[in-house]
Amino acid sequence: MIDWIYRTARWTALFGGIVLTALTLMVVASVAGRAMIGIGLGPVPGDFELVELGVGIAIFFFMPWCYLRGGHATVDLLYMHMPKWAQRGVVIVSDLLMLLIWLVLTWELWAGLLEKKEYMETTFILQMPVWWAYALCFVGAVIGCVSYAAKTLTELGLASAPQGWTTESNAGH
Repeated sequence: MIDWIYRTARWTALFGGIVLTALTLMVVASVAGRAMIGIGLGPVPGDFELVELGVGIAIFFFMPWCYLRGGHATVDLLYMHMPKWAQRGVVIVSDLLMLLIWLVLTWELWAGLLEKKEYMETTFILQMPVWWAYALCFVGAVIGCVSYAAKTLTELGLASAPQGWTTESNAGH
């Protein structure tokens, strides 16, 4: 089960990368179109709306993998001087806090999704329903909650990380 969670987090991060790549190409096309208005081209309509929504989606899809790989920023000033048992305590407490934060974030995202859908809020230029982006972000948030729970269970010794898994080279811990 844990292996499946880690693989899912990896695939969602790859999906987030595809989203960001598509956004980058769209921005290049839009900027080039603005520069060539004189020959009949123009910007991509709603480009800033698509960037706003797409970056939010990509972030929600990146965060679980980032967390599982130990990629979050850490402050090691005191941590590196602590005994191993205290370091482990800091990691467990921070994992539990991150799980709690993600649970609250996911709950609030769900409430926002329902509100955006109920009032049929749309983007200004494209008239795209905003709840679509909320729904994709919610998928990423749920995967994040599951990933954070898996890592917390691993840290507490109630589950084991996938074979060969390490975060030592990726994090400041």
